[in-house]
Amino acid sequence: MSGAGVPDFFYREAQRLGYVARSAFKLLQIQKQYKLIKPGSSVLDLGCAPGAWLQVACQSLGPLRSGGIVVGMDIKKVKVPPQCDSRVQTIAADVLNFPRQKIRELSPQQLGFSVILSDMCHSVSGITTRDAALSAELGMRALDLAVGQAAISQSPDDDNDGGDEVPSNESRRGVLRHGGHLVIKLLESEDAQGTGKNCNIESNYNTIEKSASSLHLHSVFLFRFCSNLQAHL
Repeated sequence: MSGAGVPDFFYREAQRLGYVARSAFKLLQIQKQYKLIKPGSSVLDLGCAPGAWLQVACQSLGPLRSGGIVVGMDIKKVKVPPQCDSRVQTIAADVLNFPRQKIRELSPQQLGFSVILSDMCHSVSGITTRDAALSAELGMRALDLAVGQAAISQSPDDDNDGGDEVPSNESRRGVLRHGGHLVIKLLESEDAQGTGKNCNIESNYNTIEKSASSLHLHSVFLFRFCSNLQAHL
């Protein structure tokens, strides 16, 4: 809603098109530009409530015969929304404390996901610095889950001096497939601009996207998009 309770354009469009929330247009815009979800893709949607991104992801997979899977995770129980087919499933779990190997097991052949979407966001308090810090923290947790702890904790020029315990292979592995795509929603801030910059990863794109459907919100969200991610472990 915007103004004195008057539905804005994107709210009305979401209702007209059958989306459960106007946040669908954020992913539609990114999908239109990058086409990151393709027929047969395996998609993990973190913070999937209320389900609008699940709808867009499922539609982007193409017809049922094209295959693919969409797994939504949220701390709240989320029903599979309308316009989704049998390729979509949801799990009520705290993503931040859920074992990454269990998440990997949800992917086809347990090989990981080709696309990871993170729409996770703390409730906005109105305290800019606090909200930005919490948003950046969630963004880093999503990046950690995607590419693994080794890529997060160590930059390409760092060497282990032997004094630190080396994490197990499972704790180091991310759940994003080699060459996969990652989208992270962040509150606009200096912390957001720096998210992932020091990670030991390669990507063809590392850009910030603003979604037009966010312009009517009190908080401006950015979307960091990394393509063809690969971690040097």
